[in-house]
Amino acid sequence: MAANPVVPTPELQINTEKKAEETIVHGSGRITSATSDLLQRTIRGLIPGTKRIVLDMAEVNYVDSSGLGALVSVYLAASRAQCVLELVNLKPRIRDLFELSRLQAVFESHRK
Repeated sequence: MAANPVVPTPELQINTEKKAEETIVHGSGRITSATSDLLQRTIRGLIPGTKRIVLDMAEVNYVDSSGLGALVSVYLAASRAQCVLELVNLKPRIRDLFELSRLQAVFESHRK
């Protein structure tokens, strides 16, 4: 056991900002198998109270396959509730991942 244990920093931080017509979710860090549950719980908790959720990915620097699955899952949950989920400010590497996985057609991704 280490004398000075390293406390892991959270891989994903999420802040929400409610506005009249939409809720903006600011993500920062990595969306991975370790953090996808946090993302899903946060987004699913917002769906009943809004008709539009904007997921600002400007500070998200990595998404793995579990993260992609989580994003698809919350997109489908939002769609079933007639709520729009929009991803914005994708970094080029993440945008490429969406294109390679053919998910760019599912999500309306826009650059601001």
